[in-house]
Amino acid sequence: MIFVTSDTHFFDTALLGHPHFAPERQHFLSVNEMNDAIVDAWNQTVQPEDTVYHCGDIGVFYRQGSKEEMLDLLTNLHGNLIFVKGNHDSHDFFKYLNSHNFKSENGADKFAFEDVGAYFKYDHRQYFLTHYPLIFGITKNSINLHGHIHHSSIDIKENINVGIDSADFDYFPKEMKPIFGAPLSMEKIEYLIKAKSDDFAKRR
Repeated sequence: MIFVTSDTHFFDTALLGHPHFAPERQHFLSVNEMNDAIVDAWNQTVQPEDTVYHCGDIGVFYRQGSKEEMLDLLTNLHGNLIFVKGNHDSHDFFKYLNSHNFKSENGADKFAFEDVGAYFKYDHRQYFLTHYPLIFGITKNSINLHGHIHHSSIDIKENINVGIDSADFDYFPKEMKPIFGAPLSMEKIEYLIKAKSDDFAKRR
């Protein structure tokens, strides 16, 4: 299965003190507690043979942590991970991860890297995955999955914020809302696309 996420911000102490920017993180007493919660939610949702696209800002390990600790954490996440570079990610760190790469359960490299964005087709739609929101105008079957803006939403129905702090998750009914930190399945993304489109149709 394919999953998508963004802006995990592992080890980022600054986000523990932003009630409006990252409200779900406020109950964590430390970044280790936050990291553990995200890893647990991820591994409850993703199977070892799945693929996860991560739209950037993996972690801010230089605030509290190290490359070695980040590698250990990412190695323990289920699935093979395709990283789109975010503003808090670096080529140096990507090179470090690649130097410790290995095969995941589905035979793909554990880590793969995209500088600007990734693209795939799923169920008659084109998905453009970027860190920063991509504004490409009204399209029939193209969707931008992005991160970066945390607890905010782009006021365009073709843009879906998949970051773990996303305000777009308010479109989910309570029983569908993902556990904090869990990547989104394509089924959940399809739900968000329809819900946001329906919301925009009501505004006409």
